[in-house]
Amino acid sequence: MTSRVTEHTADQHVFGGVDSHADTVHVAVISDNGGRLADAEFATTAAGYAAALAFLTAHGHVIAIGVEGTSSYGAGFTRTARSHGHRVIEVNRPDRAERRRIGKSDPIDAYAAARAALSGRADSAPKDDTVAGIRALRNAARSAVKARTAALNQIGHVLITAPETVRAKYGQLKGVDRTEALARLRPAGDALHVSVLTALKSLARRVKDLTAEHEMLTRALDAETIASNPGLRAAYGVGPDTAAQLLITAGGNPERMRTEASFAALCGAAPVPASSGRTNRHRLSRGGDRAANAALYRIALVRMSSDARTREYVARQTAAGRTKKEIIRLLKRAIAREIFRCLTTKVTAPGIDDLRPLRQTKNITLTVVAQHFGVWPTTISRLERGLSRDDDLALTYRNWLQTT
Repeated sequence: MTSRVTEHTADQHVFGGVDSHADTVHVAVISDNGGRLADAEFATTAAGYAAALAFLTAHGHVIAIGVEGTSSYGAGFTRTARSHGHRVIEVNRPDRAERRRIGKSDPIDAYAAARAALSGRADSAPKDDTVAGIRALRNAARSAVKARTAALNQIGHVLITAPETVRAKYGQLKGVDRTEALARLRPAGDALHVSVLTALKSLARRVKDLTAEHEMLTRALDAETIASNPGLRAAYGVGPDTAAQLLITAGGNPERMRTEASFAALCGAAPVPASSGRTNRHRLSRGGDRAANAALYRIALVRMSSDARTREYVARQTAAGRTKKEIIRLLKRAIAREIFRCLTTKVTAPGIDDLRPLRQTKNITLTVVAQHFGVWPTTISRLERGLSRDDDLALTYRNWLQTT
């Protein structure tokens, strides 16, 4: 541990700053007028965090602590500091211009974090731990998808250079049919054929295992997102993965976002002012959480394809001369407003548990229901199982069942 300490009084007000890493955290202390007091390095262990907090409090009354990486390397320190009653502020890393001007080192970054907390440039509370499980499940599910995609690509590459007999037999198959056929292979023939077929069989079995793993993780993720925020999960076009990403972006304490405009900006869905002189305009925001922006984009696509109100809106905007990209931007902004309400207001999703039992007691098939309402049987099945939400259809469906 290194330290540079200046004179201080025990009753002065101080601000802390933390530059976090995998094995160490560098802690800096400044006075309430911005003067440097001391900095030191501590291990990322329980004892190290306790020593870091003791180091901070030894210099005076700690008003706030700015921490870089509160949801990554700084999560352990953040958790410990908050459990001891300290106010922790999430700090973004300094921009490139500032780093070019003053340089880059652990003490420099720690002091910069402390100054950000003092000046008010950073004022957001860190995310709490209630979505940590959802984050872990989503990361595991996404890694399973990436690994499956890599295995499928490898199968395609192997078939390109495979012997003609192998390519002719399996090259024309697609999707699940190809995977199932390759997984049942019994390699035989000369050394080349055996090697190629063994590789294809191994890759196909890997694809099947990863598919099953992803389905299992998705079910677990679905259960967690429903338990965390049933209103969000039940919103039209919001699936398990999309709901998980939005919950991760907002954190388990969405009150840290004061307005729906701030949430839209966080998701990169708020237009950025780009006016100058007599020109008054806005441009597309390319900042914010791009994963959250992608989640809003997926919701917009689902609603554009299957939600009647959204389709009517798209038709009106198209008639007004807007392009598809412009319409999607407008939709994402409106969806961000709706999602913000779901995140910050406790919303109870209307019950649908009675629909399937009521239909079955009347011996009515999904096909009959679908034909009556002019939709696909899958739409009714997903509605009954809570996989998609359509409050108007659910109410009409329930009334029809009760009167049939």
